[in-house]
Amino acid sequence: MNKEVTSFLEKYEERILGQSLNLRLLLSAILAGGHVLLEGVPGTGKTQMVRTLADLLGGSFNRIQFTPDLLPSDITGSMIYNMKEGSFQTLKGPIFTNILLADEINRTPAKTQAALLEAMEEKQVTIQGETYSLPEVFFVVATQNPLEFEGTYPLPEAQQDRFLFKLMIDFPSFEEEKNVMKMVIERNLKESPLSIILEMNTFLQIREEIEKVTISENVLEYMLTIIRKTRETEAIRYGASTRAGISIGKSAQAWAYLAGRDYVTPDDIKMVAKPALRHRIKLSPHVELEGVTVDQIIEELVGSVPVPR
Repeated sequence: MNKEVTSFLEKYEERILGQSLNLRLLLSAILAGGHVLLEGVPGTGKTQMVRTLADLLGGSFNRIQFTPDLLPSDITGSMIYNMKEGSFQTLKGPIFTNILLADEINRTPAKTQAALLEAMEEKQVTIQGETYSLPEVFFVVATQNPLEFEGTYPLPEAQQDRFLFKLMIDFPSFEEEKNVMKMVIERNLKESPLSIILEMNTFLQIREEIEKVTISENVLEYMLTIIRKTRETEAIRYGASTRAGISIGKSAQAWAYLAGRDYVTPDDIKMVAKPALRHRIKLSPHVELEGVTVDQIIEELVGSVPVPR
């Protein structure tokens, strides 16, 4: 693994305590060129997690607070008439950045959600008929609050499919939470500026290296068997799409790279399967009534597929 990536992870985990696995998955997602849906209760460090990622990469960062009255043009930008110069001028919106935090994306109507998701898919924005390309490194992290549903507009399954991962941000362990509280109270966890660990040019080179990480025929068939089994299991009402398989493959390449390997193993597939599938499959009603979770079904399903030797 690249030494800059090792330093990046060390600094990232030093700054964000108690979320080691999610930090690695978040880094894997941006390296794989995907986007992430974060779900967790308020106060668990979601915003800080994304802001720190941008600081360590040296990339530009914007945050949009999604509200019911937010318009698509508030995200993408608009064209105004400049009376002084006597001409129209394009004002680019906050979407023109390297890392965008879409906070509480489920609080805005479908039309505004679609404006963001279209940009995620096509990496371009149209303002008054004029098309503008987004930065080469463009990473969206959208957050959802799982506790409040009043006045929300849940993302349809087809739109959730645009996200590479869905990560669940839970409370840290007792010891980790104690350390966070202690460090903040004693002012040892200050909001001091962070040094850039990964320059954008280096980051793009790493992306190219990740594309060369090999996936053998056996591992590819193992991955496809998992995807197809989601469509054949009675516990699942809607199975995973082909895009889900591609997402698992790309994120497994990034995960293998972070582990210092140039090839993907079945264990890499197992590691990324849950975050890559949990927002892409819909459980059958009778399974939901029994209180079984999506993660439990994915674990059972992956465990039932024979591992290639």
